[in-house]
Amino acid sequence: MEDKITIIEGPPPVFEHVNDGWAMGLNESPNLSVPALTRLRTFNGPALVQRCYTAWHNQSTIQLHYRNETGLEETAPIFAARNIDSPDGNILLLWVYLDGDGVEYEMDAGDEDDQQDDFPG
Repeated sequence: MEDKITIIEGPPPVFEHVNDGWAMGLNESPNLSVPALTRLRTFNGPALVQRCYTAWHNQSTIQLHYRNETGLEETAPIFAARNIDSPDGNILLLWVYLDGDGVEYEMDAGDEDDQQDDFPG
């Protein structure tokens, strides 16, 4: 049985590119999966982390279930979880695998003057 953590309210999660070697090394899928990190506010972060640990201990999977920007339901396998206490409540850090075919990266071009200084031409 697959377990899941569902985002019920709020905007779609924002996924950050993960470039850590430990995260890249955990991908054992034949498909191209991209590790990503999302930060979610929650009232019960420790319980959600425990749900992940329980699934993994039972050699099961756990999915993040959410709606994307267009409102369609999507899931992403969770491979690591951590809760952080903050003055505003719990923040749940979830490392997930996203489908490599559907991932788009936004690049910050920075200030054009800085780029010209870096690459004289």
